[in-house]
Amino acid sequence: MEMNPQQSLDEQLESVINARKTSSGQRIVWIIILAIAALVGYRYRSSLMSLITRSSATADTTADPNAAAGNAGNGRGGRGGGGRGGGGGGAISVLALPIRKADMPIYLQGLGSAAPYTTVTVKSRVDGQLISVAFQEGQFVRQGDVLAEIDKRPFENQLLQAQGQLAQAQAQQAQARGNLARDQALLKSAEIEAARNKSLLDRGLIPTQQLDTQNATVGQYQGSIQADQGAIAVSQAAIEVANSAIASANLQLTYAHITAPISGRIGLRLVDQGNIVHASEANGIAVIAQVQPIAVRFNLPEDDLGPVLQKLRSGAKLKADAYDRDDMMKIASGTLLTADNQIDQSTGTSRLKAVFDNADNALFPNQFVNVHLLLDVVKDATVITSAAVQRGPQGTYVYVVDADKKAHIRAITLKTTQGNDVSVGPELKPGELVVIEGTDKVQDGARVDLQSPTSQGAPGGQNSGSSPKGGGNGGAGRGGGEGRGGRGKRSGQ
Repeated sequence: MEMNPQQSLDEQLESVINARKTSSGQRIVWIIILAIAALVGYRYRSSLMSLITRSSATADTTADPNAAAGNAGNGRGGRGGGGRGGGGGGAISVLALPIRKADMPIYLQGLGSAAPYTTVTVKSRVDGQLISVAFQEGQFVRQGDVLAEIDKRPFENQLLQAQGQLAQAQAQQAQARGNLARDQALLKSAEIEAARNKSLLDRGLIPTQQLDTQNATVGQYQGSIQADQGAIAVSQAAIEVANSAIASANLQLTYAHITAPISGRIGLRLVDQGNIVHASEANGIAVIAQVQPIAVRFNLPEDDLGPVLQKLRSGAKLKADAYDRDDMMKIASGTLLTADNQIDQSTGTSRLKAVFDNADNALFPNQFVNVHLLLDVVKDATVITSAAVQRGPQGTYVYVVDADKKAHIRAITLKTTQGNDVSVGPELKPGELVVIEGTDKVQDGARVDLQSPTSQGAPGGQNSGSSPKGGGNGGAGRGGGEGRGGRGKRSGQ
């Protein structure tokens, strides 16, 4: 078969174009591979040079720490001795305070609320119309002050009626006593006449009927005397009833003036003037709360109840301090009164009651307070600040600074805590220095630079300005003096 020349030329041209496309794609792939290899090589070389530089700086510092500190780089990287820059191996700046002897109070803390020492609901003891209210809501009232008045006219009428009944009974009694006196006189005369008649009868001078008639007259007067005595008893009973009615009327007149049964702060008025009040009403007119003194009820864990009861049985007066909701400011001081007679099993706590004078009205009923109960005071305890205490897998410890200004780890035993103070066991001695700031950069046996509280700079010894050991100026350099703003000189270069 004969091949068309034009078709052959086209096929050759297409094959050449395809070959060129394939070559261009392969060339791009190789360019990408070579670029990645160059980047990896550059990163590897930088890491290797940095490692070599750090190893060299470490070796120089180990050989001569003072020289390394004095020849620290002048780049922007250094922050001074102990910093992240080119200061090298200088002492770490820390703040340390001495261990001291002090009296350490032991407090038990509980949550509680203030409550009125006594609460009384003022009620009317008689039925009637409330015609006046003599108190202001929230006013402090004293025992015996008039608070309100009930309409007393009905009770005045009852008093007048009782007085009239008394007068009538007294008159009846007086009449009965007069009748009794008359009848007693007549009886005596009749008895004398009867005795005379008996004598005359014995001599036969009068008939027997006359003596019998006179004896009957004697019996009649005796009966009249008994009737008079009964009338006197009845009138006496009427007098007593009248006196009782008078006393009741006077009592109700007294109850018409409602007075304060206790001293305290009165609450909101529950009944307005003009209303009819009844003795059977449950709400009353107002509520008085005694707030001087005031009580505080609070809870303590049942494990703390034993020492408290032991103190109470010995007659000790335990001091109780009431603090605000944030447990920062002391509001008032008082004394523990007693503990409840049972433990709440649902919470495992016991309820206690303390009494506060509250002369300045700092405590208010139902106010939430934090109670600090002073259980005991430990004399001459070894005390450190709580900032010095560190905790690790082996327990609690502190950094103690020796005479050579080196910090050493020392395990301690914590006893009691009060505020920022902690009492510890015999592991520490008074006068020794413990590190309270900069502990995050201190290691066992490290040399430290003691700072006073007024001159202490940033934690960890990163003070502003030039390093005391001749470190570089300014910026936050890393390792061999290579700062954020450029590359400084390493130590020894």
